[in-house]
Amino acid sequence: MHKTAGYHRIHAEGRAHQLRRRVALEAARLISEHGIRDFQLAKRKAARHVGVSDEGYLPRNREIEEALREHQRLFRAEEQFRALQTRREAARDAMRFLDRFEPRLVGPVLEGTADAHSPVNLHVFDDSPEAVAGYLHDHGIAFETRAHTFRLDRERSAAFPVLRFNADGFAMDVAVFPLDALRQAPLDRTGERPQQRASLASLEVLLDDAG
Repeated sequence: MHKTAGYHRIHAEGRAHQLRRRVALEAARLISEHGIRDFQLAKRKAARHVGVSDEGYLPRNREIEEALREHQRLFRAEEQFRALQTRREAARDAMRFLDRFEPRLVGPVLEGTADAHSPVNLHVFDDSPEAVAGYLHDHGIAFETRAHTFRLDRERSAAFPVLRFNADGFAMDVAVFPLDALRQAPLDRTGERPQQRASLASLEVLLDDAG
């Protein structure tokens, strides 16, 4: 009896793993090929496509990120590398322009998963978001302002303005944080750890190493 119960438990765990894997791979394909930027949206679409409705069979964001790296490596290696490098170069130019606001590169362009659909995500820091908006306005840069909610840690969330504009054909999403937020980054899209942030100097090292 105990052996039978153990077999069924192992079988169920194996099926759950297989379904999570299928959903993660399909979500990675949707992100890579259709430019879906929201992991949760990609996960829901992938689950419907695979025919999964049980929440217990949905992959974690970390599994989707791993599947995305695998998909890019197998199917889009050269194309993805070019898209990544051009976006890192665009980020370097934008960070030089925004230098007075202590810019930091975050997201897929830093992490290495950016593709042709990816914007350049920057964090800048000033106790007055209007100062950043005014700086863009004074330089003739048209932008849109959106509020985006960031998870500060596992218990707290807060909304901050994000200024969106185009620079030399690349989409820029610039989130404006108060100066003291330089000390601690919000959680990354897996929700498990603080976002990686890179200064201009660190980004230049990445570009030099790739060159």
